[in-house]
Amino acid sequence: MEIRARYTLIGMFTLAVTAAAFVFVYWLNTSGGLYRRSMYQVRFESSVAGLQTGSAVLFNGVRVGEVTGLDLSVSDPRQVTVSIAVDSSTPVRADTKVGIEFQGLMGAPAISLSGGTSQSPLGSGAEGETAALVADPAAGKNITEAAREVLGHIDAVVSDNAEPMRTMIANLSKFSEALGRNSEHVDGIVAGLERLTGGAGRTPPAVYELTAPRSFPSFDKPPSGQLVVREPTALEALATDKILVRGERGIVSISDDARWGDLLPLVFQTRVLQSFENAGLLREASRPVDGLNADFQLMTEFRKFELVAGPQPSAEIEFSAKLLSADGKILAARTFQATAPAKAMDAAAAAEALDAAFGKLAIELVVWTSTAMRGGA
Repeated sequence: MEIRARYTLIGMFTLAVTAAAFVFVYWLNTSGGLYRRSMYQVRFESSVAGLQTGSAVLFNGVRVGEVTGLDLSVSDPRQVTVSIAVDSSTPVRADTKVGIEFQGLMGAPAISLSGGTSQSPLGSGAEGETAALVADPAAGKNITEAAREVLGHIDAVVSDNAEPMRTMIANLSKFSEALGRNSEHVDGIVAGLERLTGGAGRTPPAVYELTAPRSFPSFDKPPSGQLVVREPTALEALATDKILVRGERGIVSISDDARWGDLLPLVFQTRVLQSFENAGLLREASRPVDGLNADFQLMTEFRKFELVAGPQPSAEIEFSAKLLSADGKILAARTFQATAPAKAMDAAAAAEALDAAFGKLAIELVVWTSTAMRGGA
């Protein structure tokens, strides 16, 4: 009998400990456990699908408590009262916003607390009392319901404006048909607008070039040394790609639709170098190149390169040339001048006359430079 009594006492003690453990866990989850909690009742006027006892309560994303109860309102079937317990240090204010937050695509919903100003009074009641909070009417809507509501609004707008939309589409169809029937007239109108704005009828500008002479007198003794032909210097009026004419208005462009292939100083430099090559001095003449130690430098300066207007128009070219040694000393200097008659006062005739005058001077320049490099100037 004593052994049975001991087993009975042990069984009763085990049951009591188990019951105490359950009570302790329940107390921790509901009554605050080791820290003080504030109780709130949140009133929702929409669905709280997925929310259950034990769901988290978040304040600005930080977990501060959990849901302790869910109750339906007998007087208003739309309302759901959710009881929550949060840490008493949580700054829940009277204007704190309440909603439902879904933690990820598959996460459980949680009560979301956010916002509130420091000037607003705290939302908790006196000790032992439960404060009330009101959730946003749309707080319980999930993404599907929100999308369905938006689509419903769009459908209502389309339905209300169905007749005006049909009229607009019919008008667009008539307009496109009218454009198709009158496409040729539309092309004419567009072409007329282009002519009116100066965008049509323009032809590409005519490009003219100087020609390097090919026939030179033979040299008894070719010059020795490396010659660098530098880009000519010129006034701004001559540093252009326009073909110039001198008349009563001064120096102007002979035509807006005619030009040299590049800026005149660059064209001159290129054709002078080509003239040295045609004279058999390919190895002696070069452009300025980094690392090249030249024995001589040929420097030129434009003074005239234009067509002179008059009863008998003529091309006129004038430039100065200086031959410098490697140390910058002037070894020889000369001014070159040449004229050539022009057949007319148009760009083609002016370019032809200027090319003829340049040909004469290019031969003279090559011969003079070669002689000066041999010390004969």
